[in-house]
Amino acid sequence: MFQPLTKPDLGAASADAQIYCRPTCFVDRPHELDDDCLRIADTMVWFAAWHISLRDGPTVKSAIVAVPEWDGWIAAMPDRLAQSAMAQRAGVARPRATLQLGERTIRLNEPQLMGILNVTPDSFSDGGKHVDSVAAAEKGFAMGSAGAAIIDVGGESTRPGAPLVWEGDEIKRIEGVVSTLARGGVAVSIDTRKAAVMEAALAAGARIVNDISALRHDNRAMEVVVHAGCPVVLMHAPSAKSDPHEGGTYAHVLFDVYDMLAERVAACVAAGVDPAKIIVDPGLGFGKGVGDNLALINGLALFHTLGCPILFGASRKRMIGALDNEAAADERLGGTVALHYQAATQGAQLLRVHDIAENRQALRIWRGLRDAALTA
Repeated sequence: MFQPLTKPDLGAASADAQIYCRPTCFVDRPHELDDDCLRIADTMVWFAAWHISLRDGPTVKSAIVAVPEWDGWIAAMPDRLAQSAMAQRAGVARPRATLQLGERTIRLNEPQLMGILNVTPDSFSDGGKHVDSVAAAEKGFAMGSAGAAIIDVGGESTRPGAPLVWEGDEIKRIEGVVSTLARGGVAVSIDTRKAAVMEAALAAGARIVNDISALRHDNRAMEVVVHAGCPVVLMHAPSAKSDPHEGGTYAHVLFDVYDMLAERVAACVAAGVDPAKIIVDPGLGFGKGVGDNLALINGLALFHTLGCPILFGASRKRMIGALDNEAAADERLGGTVALHYQAATQGAQLLRVHDIAENRQALRIWRGLRDAALTA
């Protein structure tokens, strides 16, 4: 339960207390506020305040701190907390590197779409639709033409209860599709947690590894990514075992997910991954209930403090049905667009979706509104 945070609380914090500094109070006309607002990286999103939370054991205390008041709050913090807060502020401000994916250059100063291409018989939404390699490649090219900057190819369903797929079978599913798309000039991401599949996909032309286990499931995964020098998506899931949904219990879901991703970013950097090539994903729906997912969406801007691009994926997920009379997966387009628009307003750089044209249109409206506010 949240309680009000005051400056004296900071001085009385225990040695184990943690500070979280989330951008909030977003503004659409930053030029009217001069130095009283800050920009998230090199995006088109500005904010006028910080939501500062002190987590000390089971207690969380929070305050809204206007940007001009930041220095006074830092001065009240013990050195350890002040250093953490300053590192988080620096992470928010750090420009995100351009993704150079073969001949494709993808800039992250505005949201980009990642198209979901599941070549599986049992994925929760589109399982069985693209198991044929020719049909899958055609779908990938169509998504690229519709506006997807990246096509994310996956050969294993990770829905709750899905069986683990042998890596040889997974390679057979994805290899030809990845190769065809890559030879056709498409920027391809491989959605897998297995090192052998990563290697096969990268050899076939994939340029990004998207691992739901944040490189924890396979002991060789980190080595593969370091050797390839490719961008990597680190997603939060409560378990790195066969069932990624196992063990989804949180003291405070936003902070627990953040801490895990912060640890994985640090581990990857220590292992030799270029920090400019790390992307983070809070993993909506993986071992998380509706309330957990909503908390992560509302607090999404906190993940900017990690200094990495944010990938957000809520496409057709069960939470939409839970909020709308148990709508089936193929009836969740409106909720999908709404959630990804919300992520864009908080500065998310990559949106992972099934329906490209509809989400692209929403982003064009978003961009039009931003342009009008900045130039009027």
